[in-house]
Amino acid sequence: MNTKFNAPKGFGQILDHTFSLSKDRFKDFFMILLILMGPVYLLQAILQAVSGTSLIRDVGTGNGWFEQMLSSLEESQTIDTGTLGADIGIIVVGFAGFLLFPVAEAAILFAMQHIQKNEDYQVRTVIRKAFSRFWPMVGSNVLFGLIAIGIIIVPLILAGVMGGIIGTSVHPLFGILTGILVFLGLAVGVAYLLTRWSFYFASVVLEKDSPGFTRSWRLTKKRTWTLIGLYLIFYIIISTISFVVEMTFGLALGNSVLLSLIVNFITIITTLIFSVGYGVMYFDLKVRHDADDLKELIEDYNQMDDSIR
Repeated sequence: MNTKFNAPKGFGQILDHTFSLSKDRFKDFFMILLILMGPVYLLQAILQAVSGTSLIRDVGTGNGWFEQMLSSLEESQTIDTGTLGADIGIIVVGFAGFLLFPVAEAAILFAMQHIQKNEDYQVRTVIRKAFSRFWPMVGSNVLFGLIAIGIIIVPLILAGVMGGIIGTSVHPLFGILTGILVFLGLAVGVAYLLTRWSFYFASVVLEKDSPGFTRSWRLTKKRTWTLIGLYLIFYIIISTISFVVEMTFGLALGNSVLLSLIVNFITIITTLIFSVGYGVMYFDLKVRHDADDLKELIEDYNQMDDSIR
């Protein structure tokens, strides 16, 4: 067994293990993601080129260089849905990503499981294992997505209704403030629930427990707020990297195919970091939960032994 996986870790230790593991196994993890995510991004680039997007550099409208670069950057933030071909392309790329990206993340989880057990593995082997869990992953992802949409929409509706009622009966300003406070409170509840259920994916992949929501709920007991903090840290890191890269290259390249390829390359790297972080959090939860189960068994055994005596 790998000792780094066996002991429960604190907040900082999880982050440290994530980045050290990402660095040590970067080649394997990157190859997994490139094999499964690369074709989707390549298809996206081909569809962009076919639709008329400039390959290297697309300068926007304006009198000076700075205005042209800002205009091209604004265009790069929008999705071209003006033609039927562009719409079909977006649908095809989105559907392919929906099917293949979870497989890539599952393959990384299988690789991490081998690392935990100090076992050798090959990239093609873990990818094959990931495909063996394809349909349970798809079904669980769809179910989780529907649940997430439902519990996100409800707070928005409640915040709007309560804000509107108070704004009409008391004062518009009080209505706005009430709506904001209600929304923030419900948003915390949404974050709590989604975090408690978020490890369903690892349960489906590694433990063959579909849809995995009950298992995830048990694993995250007493660790929810720490996990929310970790998710927030990973989000900030990934968003910052993506924003800096897109802003830097977007000013020079505009809304071009080359910019999309660069951004997607960075997305593969940030996905690698998040996938490894997710796996580290899951294995940490599993160690803690299994240790708690063992303690309960020992206590039950001692109580039974005392009663016999």
